[in-house]
Amino acid sequence: MSTLARTPALAERLGITDGRGRAMWVLGLCLAYFATLLLAAAFMGDAGLSTDFPNKKLAPCFEFPFGTDWLGRDMLVRTVKGLCRSLGIGLLAATVSSVVSAALGTLSATMGKRTDAVVTTLIDLVMATPHLVLLILVSFACGGGATGVIIAVAVSHWTRLARIIRAEILQLKQAEFVMVSRKLGRSPWWIARRHMLPHIAPQFTIGLILLFPHAILHSAGLTFLGFGLSPHNPSIGILLSESMRHISTGYWWLAILPGLSLLVTVKLFDVLGNSLRVITDPKTSQE
Repeated sequence: MSTLARTPALAERLGITDGRGRAMWVLGLCLAYFATLLLAAAFMGDAGLSTDFPNKKLAPCFEFPFGTDWLGRDMLVRTVKGLCRSLGIGLLAATVSSVVSAALGTLSATMGKRTDAVVTTLIDLVMATPHLVLLILVSFACGGGATGVIIAVAVSHWTRLARIIRAEILQLKQAEFVMVSRKLGRSPWWIARRHMLPHIAPQFTIGLILLFPHAILHSAGLTFLGFGLSPHNPSIGILLSESMRHISTGYWWLAILPGLSLLVTVKLFDVLGNSLRVITDPKTSQE
């Protein structure tokens, strides 16, 4: 986080003073972090996940930067593996949710007043339901596990992006170039492919990226409450849930370091989405 905080000053030293150049610099740092995380998980292997009782409950040190747990397992390896698993779950959940948003938002804006009324009512019902309750109910109904978490997050997170896409398409339908294409006899599919999709693609991409933090946090929350992933494989939610039994006895690193890693990862996804929005938006690219 300190590196991210110094990014504007560093960008100015490198001669990057415009909004788009600074956003590109931040985007590169975020991508470098995620690439390092994935490469570290690939090269670490599973050696640190096995029990090692002579080294159990060690505080953070040079050999074990994140310490070890009550079974002697390396917490750095478990944290990195857990973050990568959370990234995979978040990617799938956010992708499914974004596809649902795009489909329902497009149907609402193009299929007439009845379809629009049905979709908007469904959006209001989902948004009126308490978020955590909906996540738990859907995950429990789907049998838990990774599939239950993905479906629960996808079902509960599609509404805002669907509203954005619906509003964008309704605005595009009244645009002059779209009306001219209709008068020239272009088919609805041709208009959608040539005019609609290029305009909603940036909103869809940014919405997809900004859904990642919510998907990662809620998958960790469901796992922490016992409705999510299996405890046999490392994940951040499982690490935090297991650490609750030991944190009161002074083993602070079991919860603090994985929790901070999760917060940094989620925050960087948010920064990544905002930077991409600055790059793709001509109104803010020079701010």
